[in-house]
Amino acid sequence: MMKRLAFAFLLLASFIGNAQGGMFSKDPIINLENFDKQRVHWGYFLGFNSYHFKFDYKTVGPDVQVENTIGFNVGLVGNLRLHESFDLRFEPGLYFNQRNLTFPGFSNEFDALREVKSTYIHFPLLLKFSANRTGNVRPYLIGGVGTALNLSSNEKSRDDNSNNRFRMTKWTNFYEIGFGVDLYLQYFKFSPSIRGVFSLQNELVPDNDPNSPWTSNIGSMKTRALFINFTFH
Repeated sequence: MMKRLAFAFLLLASFIGNAQGGMFSKDPIINLENFDKQRVHWGYFLGFNSYHFKFDYKTVGPDVQVENTIGFNVGLVGNLRLHESFDLRFEPGLYFNQRNLTFPGFSNEFDALREVKSTYIHFPLLLKFSANRTGNVRPYLIGGVGTALNLSSNEKSRDDNSNNRFRMTKWTNFYEIGFGVDLYLQYFKFSPSIRGVFSLQNELVPDNDPNSPWTSNIGSMKTRALFINFTFH
């Protein structure tokens, strides 16, 4: 699924470029020539996401199976120009997703399957490094750290998997890396990007029973995610 999204990402960038009067030609019409000279500018983004879990186990055994689904993102962008090639970005956003976990060792689906619906608010602080602009195109790398609030967390619930309630921590820290391209259109700047997001801490709240068939063999559970964002400035 994410391979198709990545292909769509590249196809959309190419389509928009070709539609803007020869953006990738040798002598394009230069759009928004002084846009990047602004000290501060704002924008917003829309996009897609795919969340996964990385499990580390205490002993060797059958793995928990994770089924990914495609979610969506929406957020704001604040950009501070530090240097000709460096910008500091704050990109708070709302991310919706669901992961379906199938635990081994159960004979019926009700006990084995846990639907993990997540609504995250991400607060990343990112450093953007941009290459030299060529015509109306400017590729860039981006990375940084942040924290995320899981609004769907059941961290303080007394019920656990024995009551069909899968629990996760409310807050998690992460780092984020990615790449993208700024496309300077006639009236605005469009910036598609692909990001990898990696949690830095265990997000699993273990069951009350230390011998729980769901969580007793899990040493840690950390989020891994892929974001495809389309930013408009």
